[in-house]
Formats: sequence, structure tokens, C-alpha cells
Amino acid sequence: MHQDRLRNYARLAIRVGVNLQPGQPLVIGYWHDPVLPEHVAFARLLVEEAYEAGASFVHVNYGDEGWLRQTVQKGSLSLLEAKFRAEAAYVEQLAQEGAAFLRIPAGDPALFAGLDATRIGTVDRVWNEAYEAFNFKRTNGDYSWSLVSAPTASWAATVHPELPEDRQVEALWEDILFCSRASGDDPVTAWQEHLTTLRARCTKLNELRIQTLHYEGPGTDLTVELPKTHFFATGGGSTREGVKYVSNMPTEEVYSVPLRHGVNGKVTSTMPLNHAGALIEGIELEFVDGRIVKYDAQKGRDALAHIIEADEGSHYLGEIALVPVNSPIAERGVLFYNTLFDENASCHLAIGKAYPLIEGGRDLARKDWLAHGLNDSLMHVDFMIGSDQLDITATTIQGKVVPILQKGKFVLA
Repeated sequence: MHQDRLRNYARLAIRVGVNLQPGQPLVIGYWHDPVLPEHVAFARLLVEEAYEAGASFVHVNYGDEGWLRQTVQKGSLSLLEAKFRAEAAYVEQLAQEGAAFLRIPAGDPALFAGLDATRIGTVDRVWNEAYEAFNFKRTNGDYSWSLVSAPTASWAATVHPELPEDRQVEALWEDILFCSRASGDDPVTAWQEHLTTLRARCTKLNELRIQTLHYEGPGTDLTVELPKTHFFATGGGSTREGVKYVSNMPTEEVYSVPLRHGVNGKVTSTMPLNHAGALIEGIELEFVDGRIVKYDAQKGRDALAHIIEADEGSHYLGEIALVPVNSPIAERGVLFYNTLFDENASCHLAIGKAYPLIEGGRDLARKDWLAHGLNDSLMHVDFMIGSDQLDITATTIQGKVVPILQKGKFVLA
């Protein structure tokens, strides 16, 4: 990959993604996504761009998937938990200093293939518990944060098995830059225009004052009620101090929050889910009054069970997201086995913790979430349900029926 293109991508991540401010610390790599050995060169570009933007300090958390696999398989999980908690404590210390946070999700989709599902589930749970307090504040907009990605050989081989080994990583780089709107001469302007389009879509949806959404497609007949004061948002957020950032690069979604007890029917996934190193395919869920009462998967059922059975809140939904099948990522025709990309090629739902997308939700005490119809959980796991056979129809508070998506494409005027 040409160095100038990588530098432009790194600059985009720093200047638009986290929108780093002069004097601000930056953390690169945390939680499930430390900086992997194959990303060292890209991380150094990120560090250079961060200091050029005026960073006061840049912390890079390095990791290794090979070590992690062997440790999950054979190591002391109690000592691994202690490591996670120590790392999370340092991340929280930097958060108190006003840091911004950047992750590079790019794990091997089959990292934990063949390992004991109970040990994998335990590692996922303790990892989430260690970072729970930090992640709650992060997703509530207390800090600026962003996700960008870069290839690894194992990931590239999964995505492009049809290519010779020496061409796979380069091909995945091209996919990533294209889907992240970073392959042109002026990616910053491209992102500004894209965010304007997404915000306009949110405005149209918010003006409808939707009461329910009805999802219909193969294996899917689902009704989702929304809180009365809900609103739709995009991947472009802002901190309490008003610093704008883009949490996902790429992002094609507009998303909102379901009413915790307002989901009924059945839904079937349309794409594989790579979660915590385990691959889950053919997810089938049945809801009654918001709660998952039945679940199954064609592959990876044990991994799905560890998600849903993590706590009571992981039996409910926390997010609904609308993505058309004619987005650039979907039209690229690449299955990434990586949620950052696949969720932006497909409508999706999230099992677990809500984003508090209701009026006043940002300042709502967490203990009061349930009373306002917001779900809470240790988990927040997106799974994809979109296709060119999915129709979504809204019923507004006034009783008007409005088509939103038909055959996977937006039809809302």
C-alpha cells in the first residue's frame, strides 16, 4: 500500500475520526482491540499524525492474537482478568485526563475456533466487566472515540480466499479504504458530505414520530415499538463539550433505540457474526414482550448462548439500525466477517445495552433506564438482518403507515 494513502487514512482517523484537540492525550488500542503486530507501521503513522495535531501524549497498547489464543486455551483466567482490569484502570486514568480513544478492530474471525466455548464466554464476560464503566461513559459521549481498521494476513485470507496469498492483504486494504471513503484525493470533504446526508435522513425519520417498525423478510416477521421520545442518530457524535467525532469509520447507519418490552415476533440473521473470536451463523431469535424466549444458530450456538445468557438484559434489544443495501459497503459485495464493516452493509439489531437515544437520555441516571424503557446489560452485540428482501414499514403515533425500506432500499421521501 502506497505510504501517502496510508498517511491520508491516518490523518482522517485523527482529524475527523477522534477529532483530536490540541493538548489532548490519545489512546490507540484498548479493550478487545489492542494494536496487533501487523499494525505497528500504521500505528506509528497514527502517532505521528496525533502529535502533529497537538497531542500531549499518545499511548499505544500493543497485543498479540497468538498469545491470546494460547492463554484462553491454557492460561489462568483469573490472572487474565487481573490483566484486563489493570489495563482498564490505566485507560480510565487517561480518560480523566481528557483523552480521545481509537481502536483498530481487525481480529482473526476464527481466532478461538476449536476452543472450549465456556472458557471463551468467560473471557468475553470478564473483559466486558473490566471495561464496563469506561465503555458506558464512552458510548454516552463523555469522550471522543473512533474505530478504524487495517488488514491482518489471517483476516485477509478469510475475506479473499480466491486470491493468491501474496495479494490478499493488499486487496483487503483496498476494500477498507474504499468502504471508509478514504481512497479519494479529499477524504475529509467526502466525509463531511456523507455525514450531511446521514443527518438529513435522521431528520426525516425523527419528523415522522414513529411508534412501531414492522420488519418483514425471509425468516423475519418482527414488530419493534420505539419509546415516545426516541430519536435517530448517526455515527457522527459530539462530546458534552461539543467536540464532534465519528465513532465508526466506515458508517452508513442511522440508528435508534427500541422500547425494552416492545419487541415481538421472529428475526433471522442474514450474515455471519464474528464475536470475540467465534463465528456465529444463521441466528434465529423469537421475542415476546421484548424478551428473547427462543434462540438458535446454524453454527456457533454455544457462542450465541454465552451472549444471550450473560445477564437478564442480554435477553433484550438495545439498538435498531437502518442501512440500505445500496450503500457503498453493500455494493462492494465483500463479506468482511468484521462487524465494523458488515453492520454498515446491512440493517442490524443489537442484543443488550441500549444507547439512551431518548430526549434527556444522555443525562438520565443509569438506575432509571428501565423506567424509561431503555435496556441495560453487560453486552452490546450487533447482528445483521438486512437483505434485498427486507421491507420495513413504520406506523406513526398518528396511525399513519409509512414505508421506510422496500427490498432493502430507502423509500422514505
